[in-house]
Amino acid sequence: MQRPRQTTAVGWSALVAGKLLVVLLFCSCLYSTISRAADEPLMIARQGNFYVGGKYVESNGDMPMVGQAFVEFQIPQRQTQPYPIVMVHGGGQTGSGWISTPDGREGWAQYFLRRGYAIYVVDQVARGRSAYIADVYGASRAQTREYVMQRFSTMEKYNLWPQAKLHTQWPDNAEPGNPIFDNYFASNVPSMENRGIQGRMNVDALAALLDRIGPAIVLVHSQSGQYGWPLAQVRPALVKAIVGAEPTGPPVHDLVVPGATRFGMDFTNATAVEGTAQFRDDPRLKRYGLSDLPMEYSPPVTAEAPLAFVQQDNAEGHDLAKCWRQKEPARKLVAVGDRPVLYLAAEASFYAPWNHCTVGYLRQAGVNIDFVKLADIGLRGNGHMMMMEKNSEAIAQVIVEWLAKNVPAPAPAAR
Repeated sequence: MQRPRQTTAVGWSALVAGKLLVVLLFCSCLYSTISRAADEPLMIARQGNFYVGGKYVESNGDMPMVGQAFVEFQIPQRQTQPYPIVMVHGGGQTGSGWISTPDGREGWAQYFLRRGYAIYVVDQVARGRSAYIADVYGASRAQTREYVMQRFSTMEKYNLWPQAKLHTQWPDNAEPGNPIFDNYFASNVPSMENRGIQGRMNVDALAALLDRIGPAIVLVHSQSGQYGWPLAQVRPALVKAIVGAEPTGPPVHDLVVPGATRFGMDFTNATAVEGTAQFRDDPRLKRYGLSDLPMEYSPPVTAEAPLAFVQQDNAEGHDLAKCWRQKEPARKLVAVGDRPVLYLAAEASFYAPWNHCTVGYLRQAGVNIDFVKLADIGLRGNGHMMMMEKNSEAIAQVIVEWLAKNVPAPAPAAR
């Protein structure tokens, strides 16, 4: 009878070492494949730029054009997605923030291009490469360096709202003198003081863009979030989905925290809110709930029958604001809910105390919205400028996966 072969300690070590080597070689090959995929040249079939919107007006004996927005576009060689993504930046920024991160990585625009989407990156009216006609647009406002540091890059050091201390995702040291911070702060530009004119002109320009390119996914961030809702109403067949990366809010009254002023309102002059010492309300009212931009409700909003609002008796959490809602029975936003809507919320952002308020207002107004808190899916420590932070690609992938599930390609025409 043949005796079973015994494996000595030396033989066992050799066997384990051999298997480990195979695993390491496999992982090395897999990592190399992933790296090569990430480093593959980005093949662009067509690119360029153009202006949309705008009209000639008489001003001081001249006829300048106003209301136009600059659009940069790229069409990938492998365009596998049927609808392009229109990318609209937030306050104090231009479209450059979608193209590259402050530390030199590819931005969300390239991420979407690599996944088969055509992209159209907008410079808002009177911002960046969209000319500022001071005679018509009037005074401008810029974000101060202190405001930028308190709200975007180093909020954990100021701790002006409860979630600020959770911020961990800004690349490198976010202080003046650091090349990454300086590169980001250099991208900040002034914008119109008059938010009403600015909003109406941008909605008109975005509508003109959709008229030119056809149906599209609209991606908005921060200040530009107020454009998505009325845009869906004026071009209901052309807005296939709205993706909001913390779109502007909260509804009815802006929330005010200590620190640098926002929209000209400081904490001292804001309205105290019963039951909380950390949040106050901007006394100025957003007449259409989400902004002052006219929006269509059913039943209609008129001068004789304006929207009526109430504030929650109690906040939904100790670190959250008391939300404003419509007084019941609530009117419904016309057309906005006729498409998929995604709302992304960052854990440490100064929007964190009120993101749920905007979502709640939309739902009350009849909009079925997917509310994704990034921290709940393992993406922790982000601030409001999530598209520029260390894990920006992981957040872009959340959008890609949501679009794949919620915005299918149109059915082929019957022959």
